[in-house]
Amino acid sequence: MTATTAVPPVFLHPLADRNGSPAALLLDADTLAQSAPLPTILLRELAAGGMKCFYRAGVSDAVAQALNEAGWQALAAGKIHHAAEALDQEQLPPAAAWVEGDWYLAQPPRPSGTQAASRALALQLVQLVSADADTHEIEALLRQDPTLSYHLLRLVNSLGMGTGRRVTSFSQAILILGRSQLRRWLNLMLFSSREGDPRSAMLLARVAVRAHAMELLAKASGEDRQHQEQAFMVGMFSLLGILFGMPLAEVLKPLTISEAVQQALLARAGELGQLLQVIEAAERDDGAALAAGLQQLQIDTPTFNRIVADAYLWMQGVATGKAGAAHA
Repeated sequence: MTATTAVPPVFLHPLADRNGSPAALLLDADTLAQSAPLPTILLRELAAGGMKCFYRAGVSDAVAQALNEAGWQALAAGKIHHAAEALDQEQLPPAAAWVEGDWYLAQPPRPSGTQAASRALALQLVQLVSADADTHEIEALLRQDPTLSYHLLRLVNSLGMGTGRRVTSFSQAILILGRSQLRRWLNLMLFSSREGDPRSAMLLARVAVRAHAMELLAKASGEDRQHQEQAFMVGMFSLLGILFGMPLAEVLKPLTISEAVQQALLARAGELGQLLQVIEAAERDDGAALAAGLQQLQIDTPTFNRIVADAYLWMQGVATGKAGAAHA
């Protein structure tokens, strides 16, 4: 496939509600305000995904009509608040129903003694899972933190594996999922279980989109299942430094990861690093960098838009506890 400009890329961003939880999607409609056809089918699927779907008011009448017909709503400027740093709910304007911006990428709040202990256990869990440790070692660690255990079982039960019964123990989870799937869900679970951290819900949304989109990009590039799994983990690990409030290199140091994964994370190098750069360009709404990256990957814009839609739909399932298996 070759890159094309006939269809514009879809740039999406999750919006938080006033409580800091992902509850809506915002479409950068400026890139759609042209004669190129709208990806109507994808926009309808996203609008039916469970979250409210908005675009900024002010686009042309033709684009607005097409978006409205696809289930998207215009969002007035007064209804949205931009936050670049930590979210202060008491300072939110009364009329603002939604919060945009990268406030959840700021440093985490200073942890209390209990929270610091939980964070240390979470880091140990990352290390054990990365090293493919014995099941009993991981289970023993989970039993030290009921919050981690609760979120693990909640996420695993959201998979709907067709067993006809709920997963109630770690050993059951391993039996049903297998180690490969369990590894990814344990890492995903870390982002949803940071008690006392108001960034958790939005960080989970961001990392879910990033990891699954990278996995789908690897698949579209013709890579095998192992490479797709590595792409997912690069997306997941890329935000561990933000999660723990530490330099990423420091978080990665005790982990058992391949050289290719490490180079992708720390230097954006290699094929995996290239995939990460493409996703980061989309997160920045950087059309030029995105087009260049897709051209190198030989992925066209409609394929990329399909990947974006699938990643955001999967993220909505993760956020609501209804996600299916993450295999591409």
